Amino acid sequence: MTPLVPKEGWHVLHLFYHVDYSQWELFSNEEQRQAKTSFTELIQEIRATPDTQLLTFSIVSPKADMGFMLLTPDLQIANAFEKKLSLSLGPEILTPAYSYLSLTEPSEYTTTREQYTAETLIAEKKLTEGSDEFEAALKEFDERMEHYRSYRVYPQLPDWPVLCFYPMTKRRSGEDNWYSLDYEARRTLMMGHARVGRTYSGRILQLITGSTGLDEHEWGVTLLAKDTVDLKAIVYEMRFDEVSARYSEFGDFYICLQLPLDELFKRLCL
Repeated sequence: MTPLVPKEGWHVLHLFYHVDYSQWELFSNEEQRQAKTSFTELIQEIRATPDTQLLTFSIVSPKADMGFMLLTPDLQIANAFEKKLSLSLGPEILTPAYSYLSLTEPSEYTTTREQYTAETLIAEKKLTEGSDEFEAALKEFDERMEHYRSYRVYPQLPDWPVLCFYPMTKRRSGEDNWYSLDYEARRTLMMGHARVGRTYSGRILQLITGSTGLDEHEWGVTLLAKDTVDLKAIVYEMRFDEVSARYSEFGDFYICLQLPLDELFKRLCL
């Protein structure tokens, strides 16, 4: 098949399934063992695919039982792996509970080199353009933004134990229409939102992926953490920010625990 690779970024699939335990119990011990072996081999195959990541987790609450987060450039490959994952433990064992398709993307509100020069180096820090201090600060900014952009578009996700996923959309209702605001107004609001997020650096790793035209919301938000207290705190604190309080609408939240496969089988009682 002709690859479907975006000009920039990777496709991201969040996949959540229920386990049909009544069907699983119909398998003999040998059939169950073989099913788990085939499942493990598929996970290894996916993770061995270039530029592809697959996170596996148990879902906390009966919203779903098992989940995956798949990141890969080619939508053809993503679709093929998605179908294989659905059948990975055998027909009728995994039933889709929820799914979400999005793309990694840079933020349109990221501070540009020109904005940083005018607003921070000259207006705020009063540095003289061309001075050693000015050039050193600009070089540090370029390196930091290159790292940030690379993470947003081509992320390498850690094995932190807790993952929270939820979709969101910007409101388009009367006076609370995000898309009726001009760019500078939206950028100013997002800068305040980002300042809150930076206070959780090292405790929360956030990946925002775009889904306008791809799924029912406009963005998918994936938060990775080591402590559920930090997840609760960042979402609560950001709700007081005007971007969330006035302009954001959210879908369901899914709390997931990243587990190695042997532990995942035990957790799911398979």
